[in-house]
Amino acid sequence: MPQAHLRTERLELVPLSEEHLSFLIELNSDPVVLRYLFSRALTPEETEERMHRWIRVAKESDGQGKWIAYAAGEPIGLYMLEPPDAPPRTDAAELGYRLPQRYWRKGYAKEGSLELLRHGFEDLGVERVIAQTMAVNEASRATMVAVGMSFARSFHEDFEEPLAGHSEGEVEYEITRETWSRSQVGG
Repeated sequence: MPQAHLRTERLELVPLSEEHLSFLIELNSDPVVLRYLFSRALTPEETEERMHRWIRVAKESDGQGKWIAYAAGEPIGLYMLEPPDAPPRTDAAELGYRLPQRYWRKGYAKEGSLELLRHGFEDLGVERVIAQTMAVNEASRATMVAVGMSFARSFHEDFEEPLAGHSEGEVEYEITRETWSRSQVGG
C-alpha cells in the first residue's frame, strides 16, 4: 500500500519525495534542530543520501514512511510513522517529527502527530506506536504526552559522538490501538 496524503485542520501531509530536498537541506542544516539527533548539522550530500534511502524504505513499508507537512502552502516539518530501527522490531511503528525553529510552539508537532497516530491505528491497523528521544528533550517528550502517549522505558545507547545530555539516556513513549480508540470515544 502506498503512503496516503493526509490532512488536518491546518496541515497537509504529503509523502516524502525528491521535490522536498531543498526543505530537508534547510531543516538538516540547523544544528539547534538536530541537537538531539546529531553532533553537527548535516551536509546537503548527507541529507540527499538519507532522503533517497527514506524514499526507498517507504516503498517497502506498506503505507508507512516519512511525510512533509505543509501549512498555508509552506513546508513546515518532516514527520514519520515507520518501522522502528533502534532496535529493529516488528511489534510497533515509530512516530517522529522534526520542524524548523520558526514553527516551534505553534502546535504543529502535536497536530501532525495526532493525524499520523489516527492513520496508523485506523487506516493501517497498527497495534502499537512508539516514539523515542533523548531524556533531556523536554519539548519532544511533552508532545508525546500531549498526543496521548505514556512513558514506557528508559534506556542507554552507545554513540561514537555522544551528544550533550547523552549521559541522561534515552526514553521511549508508547500508545496502543486500544488506548487510542478509548481516547477517541471519550472525545
